[in-house]
Amino acid sequence: MTHAQRRSELLMPAGDLAKLKTAVLYGADAIYMGTPDMSLRTKSKFSLEEVVEGIEYAHAHGVRVYLTLNLFSHNKDISKLPEYVETVRRVKPDGLIVADPGVFMFVKEQAPELELHVSTQANVCSWQSVKFWEKQGAKLCVLGREVSFAELEEIREKCPDIKLEAFVHGSMCMTYSGRCLLSNFMAERGANQGACANSCRWKYKVKMRLKDGTTKELPLTEENLELFEFLLEEEVRPGELMPIEEDDRGSYILNSKDLCIMPKLDDYLRIGVDSLKIEGRGKSPYYVALVARAYRMAIDAWYEDPENWNADEYMSELLTVPSRGYSYAFHEGRLSHHSHGYEHTETLSEWEYAAVVREVREDAFIIEAKNRLLAGDVLEFIPPSAAAPVLLRVYEFERLNTRPGNGKRGRHAKRAARVARALGIYSQTVLEEAKKVVSPGHDSLLRIPFSLFDQERSEQLASQFPVGSIIRKEKPLTEEQWDRLAFDKAGMRRERGESAEGLITLRRDKLRDSVDARDANREVKSRRVGTDGCCGKGCNGCLIFWHDSSYQKARELLATKKQGEMLSNAPALFIEAGVVPLPSSAQKPQKRN
Repeated sequence: MTHAQRRSELLMPAGDLAKLKTAVLYGADAIYMGTPDMSLRTKSKFSLEEVVEGIEYAHAHGVRVYLTLNLFSHNKDISKLPEYVETVRRVKPDGLIVADPGVFMFVKEQAPELELHVSTQANVCSWQSVKFWEKQGAKLCVLGREVSFAELEEIREKCPDIKLEAFVHGSMCMTYSGRCLLSNFMAERGANQGACANSCRWKYKVKMRLKDGTTKELPLTEENLELFEFLLEEEVRPGELMPIEEDDRGSYILNSKDLCIMPKLDDYLRIGVDSLKIEGRGKSPYYVALVARAYRMAIDAWYEDPENWNADEYMSELLTVPSRGYSYAFHEGRLSHHSHGYEHTETLSEWEYAAVVREVREDAFIIEAKNRLLAGDVLEFIPPSAAAPVLLRVYEFERLNTRPGNGKRGRHAKRAARVARALGIYSQTVLEEAKKVVSPGHDSLLRIPFSLFDQERSEQLASQFPVGSIIRKEKPLTEEQWDRLAFDKAGMRRERGESAEGLITLRRDKLRDSVDARDANREVKSRRVGTDGCCGKGCNGCLIFWHDSSYQKARELLATKKQGEMLSNAPALFIEAGVVPLPSSAQKPQKRN
């Protein structure tokens, strides 16, 4: 098959069934997914049964499915392989993504009819490695993120008979294809088992220590440079000083911007990369929908008219998706300093996930709020097709008339209602206020009548925005956040050769001032300390759970669960498992007497 005959597919991530359906709706050609215990995403919410359901749903809509069986297997994982393979082979996935040679051998022997794909975790970065896996029986190789475009083009030329897959969008890891020990070392969370704590994105300070052991802040000069050691201090570990050394490329504990190849996408389509992969099984349906839509439109537009293709329109769409700023990463063969985010690690955008369409009635949409909505907000309905979004300013919210159920949340709602009536707070003022503000969570279903739309007909709205359609709105930002976005945009323009280095410096200095002002009163809320990180769910990458004697009964309970089903962190299950979790200050979980 020649390059011109290869049509690239858009491969989207799915962390649960809802995200899978969103990816299908917004134009994915193929989807990759996996169970939390047998792939590299412990937060994946697929049980083995749901994997089967997801494959059947995708196939019914003409979408391919690749299963991530790309764990690096430990002894405890081997016994699960027979049931996993026997279950999924019956629904015929379009490929199994494998990294471990032992798992590759097992699947090849036990289910030779299943197509095997080699994971990016296998670090395939040369045509010679691609040839090796092709001889082993692989039908597709996922190339490492470190492969430059020039290398990719050569691999395509030398390996015409095997499919190639390349990452084009998503988070980047500052270690070699995700092989990170920093997360294991600092938080006892296995980075390469899908439980990475993202330690590279934490804030660090460089400390100096005199040879006599005292720590001081002194100005460095050529005369006193040899007197000091250089150490890192992570912000929630005061006093824990870690030696750090630098070479001519700087420190290796850095925060990377996100990968975005959109401005160079035409290169990938031109040489016939078979699969264009989007990272993000842990991301929201909003991310899945908006990224899929942008790349779907871009890919289709290139095939329709490659000579006049331009990325600007599709980049504008991607800027509505929260990111750490975008970079070409290794596309040009090396990372530029614009690929790193030294000052700010938050994912950010001028837009946010407002709501999702849950039901389409004859005269109205029923939507579920996903962020706080205020009277006067402009809701932007995003169609799964290439049609333009539809904007609607809402001045009053019509809540769906729902009654509290019989579950825990329902009992709380009924109790709150009784208290409210007793206190007499159901006044007209309160009722009017309820129409002006909506918070996500309980009672966040809203009715949006078609009559509110100015130009669109009812039948047009119903067909253009099916169930699952995403709604966004502008997000209120702080001055610091606006400074970060301005810095990101300057970096992207510089990478494309459209702005001067002086603008980057100006934007960076402004951002640093804003970050310093924020940090003066900032408190870190996320857990980052070793044993506190084990929640007792049974994550594949949590060595504490699998080796600590305190979790013996919990491990026995987990063994009775179906594949892909982890324990809940609900207190009742902890007690049933024989473990009482301690507060964050505790050093170790204790057995129950």
